[in-house]
Amino acid sequence: MGKTYIDTVKYLVYANLEIDGLVEKPDVVGAIFGQTEGLLGDELDLRDLQKNGRIGRIEVDLNPRGGRSVGKIKLPSSLDMVETCILAAALETVDRVGPCEAKIGIEKVEDTRNAKRKILVDRAKTLLKSMLMHEIPESKEISEMVRQEVKVAEISEYGPEKLPCGPGIEKMDSIVIVEGRADVLNLLKNDVQNVVAVGGANVTNAIAKLAREKEVTVFLDGDRGGDIILNELARVADIDFVARAPVGKEVEELSRKELIKCLRAKVPYETSQPISQVGEDRKDKYPTYGRERDRNNRGGRYDDRHRQRRDDRQDVMPPLPEPPVQQQAAPVEMAKPDLAPPAPMQEQPVAAQVASAAPVAQKPAAVPPALLASLDELENTLRARFYNAELAPTKEMPVREMMKALEDERDIYSIVFDGIITQRLADLSENKKIGILVGIKLGNVFRKPASVLIHTKT
Repeated sequence: MGKTYIDTVKYLVYANLEIDGLVEKPDVVGAIFGQTEGLLGDELDLRDLQKNGRIGRIEVDLNPRGGRSVGKIKLPSSLDMVETCILAAALETVDRVGPCEAKIGIEKVEDTRNAKRKILVDRAKTLLKSMLMHEIPESKEISEMVRQEVKVAEISEYGPEKLPCGPGIEKMDSIVIVEGRADVLNLLKNDVQNVVAVGGANVTNAIAKLAREKEVTVFLDGDRGGDIILNELARVADIDFVARAPVGKEVEELSRKELIKCLRAKVPYETSQPISQVGEDRKDKYPTYGRERDRNNRGGRYDDRHRQRRDDRQDVMPPLPEPPVQQQAAPVEMAKPDLAPPAPMQEQPVAAQVASAAPVAQKPAAVPPALLASLDELENTLRARFYNAELAPTKEMPVREMMKALEDERDIYSIVFDGIITQRLADLSENKKIGILVGIKLGNVFRKPASVLIHTKT
């Protein structure tokens, strides 16, 4: 009796079997051993090979079909590649099983070690990604070969220029723009997926289009070259925030801790400074830095955006009472004998002004269940919905079109969308008098509007 298993299976021979009659599995095995005996000499005799553990038990799977038998044969082997293929060819010489004619055709010879190699590499990638996600890797003991495999597997290309980017560049509504491919790799290694490289000082149309649709953070090296790229980006793209590496360092050199610290310290583009002026009085020493030129090149868009944000803030602020210095002028006029005592007249305008102040909108107490159910419905769809005060849906669109639609719509009471709530969205919701904002996650929102109820699933 042959061994039921062998210690090391290198190859598996798969064959298809057709028999013109109804037979049993032992009949097929017996026919294989009997008709190949002496065919290949003593060294490749199937019985001797099975006794020595060089091949495993021949497995036969038979099914009756219309008076015939069809099935599959599987032969495990620990021989080398050439000898295994010779045995496979020998199986095809079997033409009868008992009194019935038979036909055996080899389907494939599989190298089981390839499957093991694939499982090994996939498992190594999974373990490394888990380590990078939950720890701060600073040790050089991690294999550089597996690290490179992970980075190359994650990096993608964007636009007709094939700019290096991360896999989250299309899915997320905020992006990080860096200078080169090495910067993208370093951010991917540290789980920043929504990153794209500008690819030099010449900004492409793909980057400009992406910047118009998403919230943009430009992450620059700590040198003069970063200022040049920032100026070129600002000329054609709408930049929201600027983050910088420490002076004299490049983004590709930063550790995980330094990357996180720099991204958290990002500032609005309007208040950013060139690397040569960090820590100095920019207004006194560098009054004509290239930002003025950028404003002109952009056709006044810089000033328009500043003016719009200033007007939006004034719209939501109640008017303030007159300054106290104006009220102190009353005693001087009281010294004149022809004038009536001014005190009552001074109190009336102040009281009327305070009474006429626009009341601040009240934040809703809780999110209605209908909006929570809508969030569950929209999850993993990358879509957004607008609701009116009666909680009736008024409009639905892709998340990437939400900001533009929000600027044009009126009378929106709530927004529910499958995405991340950003500071830009929170500010715009406050300006639009929106009461409830519901999303999947909360981004880097450092100022929550007092009149907007923000709710996230995680």
